[in-house]
Amino acid sequence: MSNLLINLPKKLMVILTCMTLMLPAYSFAQGKTERPEAYEMGLDLLVARPIALAMTVVGTAIFVVSLPFSLLGGNVGDAADVLVVSPAKATFTRCLGCVDNSQAD
Repeated sequence: MSNLLINLPKKLMVILTCMTLMLPAYSFAQGKTERPEAYEMGLDLLVARPIALAMTVVGTAIFVVSLPFSLLGGNVGDAADVLVVSPAKATFTRCLGCVDNSQAD
């Protein structure tokens, strides 16, 4: 019985972690079309936007490093779109709390 109580916090943390990782999939499955809630806007501002900004900076650096190879391969536009433009749009033009650009008003 005491072994169960010792391992309970570990098992509880595993269960809570799994549930937390499933939340984004659940929210996407709902297909929300109404305005974002306050907590969604807050999480977007405090978590998603800084990550998207970091992805924009890192993507820009990778784009600059890969530019000679992209020029030789003829796919500069594709590389710029994937590495720079998409993260920048997710950072700066997407509405606060929206899941994707299609929900922007």
